[in-house]
Order: sequence, then C-alpha cells, then structure tokens
Amino acid sequence: MRALLAIPAAALLAACAEPEPVSRDELPFEPSYQGIETRLLDGDLVSFRVTMQGARDNQDVAEYAECAAAQYTVIRGYRYARHVRTNVAEQRGVWYGDAVYTISPALPEGLKTIDAGAAVETCAETGIPTV
Repeated sequence: MRALLAIPAAALLAACAEPEPVSRDELPFEPSYQGIETRLLDGDLVSFRVTMQGARDNQDVAEYAECAAAQYTVIRGYRYARHVRTNVAEQRGVWYGDAVYTISPALPEGLKTIDAGAAVETCAETGIPTV
C-alpha cells in the first residue's frame, strides 16, 4: 500500500489523461474503390452513389464522389459542378456515399463549386478513380 502512496500525483494524473488525437494522415489508408452509380435526377442535377472499403473517414468517401462528379461533368461537355449534399454511411467496413451535384457550362453561384477539369487531374494524381 505504501508503494501506491509513493507515486507522485502528477504521474497518476498523466496516466488518466486522454491519448493524443491521431491525425487523419496518420491513419492507415488502403482504399478499395468498388464502384460508382450515376443517376440523372433532373436536367442538371445528378446523383452519384459510391462504394468503397478502407476509407479513413467520411472525407475519403466524399472525395471519391467528387471525382465521379468531376469526370461526369467533363464527359457531358460542361465545365463546372456545384456540390449540393453528400451523405455517408459505413456498415461492416464498407463505406457508402450518396452525393448530389449540379453541373453547368458556366460558373454557378454558390460556395462549393469545382472546376471539373482541374478536379479530374487532381483525382488522377491522387489515384482516385472517376466514372
């Protein structure tokens, strides 16, 4: 019992401290991109459903969907896409994303617009597949 009392209070408090948070870049990342489903919803409104394994978090799934949207935009002969929303779910190690974008030839209003051509290049550089 005396040995327990001999432990400095600072050491006891340090043992109770929460571990340092791990940054996203320190997490293992071995993605397996398993498919993209594209649906034209209405005119310039398009849904992209993606499936992958090995994602670190929602951002990896959202980036996969953005790459799909960028390539689709280029294929359709448009230059810009605007992000509307992305829903992400994970079940037993499989990640699902459901993203909606508008596509347009001119820069659309809004904060979440992407230059599709530049985005496709970035996707190729980072190894994220497109449509």
